[in-house]
Amino acid sequence: MSDLDAVLSAFRAATGCPASVWVQPAPHEPLQIEGGDPGDTAAPSTELRPAEGVRESLSDGALQIVARIPGARIAWLSVGPSADHGAARLGATLLLPVAAQVLRSQLEVSHAAQDLAERYEEINLLYSIGEILGRTVSLEDAAATILNEISETVGARRGAIYALDRTAGVLRPVATLGAATPLADIPVDDAASVTARVFRTHHALTVADGAMPSDAEAPIRRGALLSVPIMWATPQGGVPLGVVNLSGRRGGQPFTASDQKLVAAIATQVGTTIQNARLVRASTEQAELTREMALAHDLQMKLLPPPHVLAPDADCAARVAPAESVGGDFYNLFQLGDGRVGVLIGDVSSHGYRSALIMALVMSATAIHARGSSDPAATIGALFVSLADELRETEMFMTVCYAVIDTRAGVVTWCNAGHPHAFVVHANGDAERLAATDPPLGLADDAPHAASRGWAADDLLVLFTDGISDARSSQKKRLGEQAVLEVVKARRADPAWRIVDGVFALVEGHMGAMPPRDDQAIVVLRTVGAMA
Repeated sequence: MSDLDAVLSAFRAATGCPASVWVQPAPHEPLQIEGGDPGDTAAPSTELRPAEGVRESLSDGALQIVARIPGARIAWLSVGPSADHGAARLGATLLLPVAAQVLRSQLEVSHAAQDLAERYEEINLLYSIGEILGRTVSLEDAAATILNEISETVGARRGAIYALDRTAGVLRPVATLGAATPLADIPVDDAASVTARVFRTHHALTVADGAMPSDAEAPIRRGALLSVPIMWATPQGGVPLGVVNLSGRRGGQPFTASDQKLVAAIATQVGTTIQNARLVRASTEQAELTREMALAHDLQMKLLPPPHVLAPDADCAARVAPAESVGGDFYNLFQLGDGRVGVLIGDVSSHGYRSALIMALVMSATAIHARGSSDPAATIGALFVSLADELRETEMFMTVCYAVIDTRAGVVTWCNAGHPHAFVVHANGDAERLAATDPPLGLADDAPHAASRGWAADDLLVLFTDGISDARSSQKKRLGEQAVLEVVKARRADPAWRIVDGVFALVEGHMGAMPPRDDQAIVVLRTVGAMA
């Protein structure tokens, strides 16, 4: 029993007066009973049905009252016929607002159910697209399925999804439906394109058939065009990533505000997927770059010879620490025979991959040229000839110091092309600089020169780059060359590797958490005769 039946039944039980409610589905259609017992009350005749208000009629002393029920539905309340005229009139007065409220509630429930039924497909579509996008981070993989789902729900036969290509500055079709010919890219500044306009303004647009024509959109336009931006929401506002276009609606019906709202909700999901895809791609590319740079670092370190190559003639230790994954500081060691060893250190201007490429060339060239001559000037001269073109084209230069120690003759001969930190540290701790003989390679074309001095059995060769002496603390204080030499002096009796460890401990302690500003390298060598 409905609520209306319950009310009318209770009224009859209390008064003995029959009552019923009748509705007319549409003008000129017959009445249908909505509540009450049709056996007790006949449908009110046309003469009794007032357009508004109440109408009474008497038949054999019985009173029948028919009142128009206010509301959206065409309905009447019929009370009687009843011999108790007072009960009939009281019933009409009491039942009319109740019947109006019940019918209004029924209509609201009916509309809600109808709206829910109409929106079920849309809700299901949003759920389905959420699942589709949840299974992939690639818009290209899901775009065609998404476009088909949207078009089916809103009844569109044609459509396209465009995504922004930032590099080219165009909106590129990633999925199409029903296009007569392939779609072209649309520049974001195209003044004639609806798609470009919606992308630029961030606002959806419904365009009537024939309005705002554009050759780029012609293959998908039949009738009205609904164009909705694909947005990615950020705390600073929406960022446009593309556009969804729909056209060719079945039956020629216009797109509604509800259609626009639905497509906008889907476009937001698509925008999130596009951005996620880009973030994943960027993360993947960054991870790949990190892996490649780590590999490049390992390869560069493998170019540097192990210090034990100078055994048994010398106790040597060396270390290179690039400021980035790769760098331009380097050293090389050569066993030249007859008690002679060669030690080279260099610093290519700047740091990073460009200087690392020059460093790799230096390592290859010096490995060849050092074998051909024990004269440091000849080796550095040949190195410069090999690298002159690369240094000129890259506008780079490098400092380099190459020392050859002849342990039998007790002589060290060197060629120093602008490298400032090259020393012989004597047994008493005094440090004698191996002065520059030439400018850095790449700054002049003159042939290099060499210089010589005596070499004692207990001398120590110390070569390092300015990344060590220029190391800065968190207060921007420079470490300085003298602090490095003090550590060498204090540890000069230790094995070479302990001296190198001491210098790097000094540098790291001075910098603290500060990142290195430049590549760092050091080589320490003593001849075997001076070992403790």
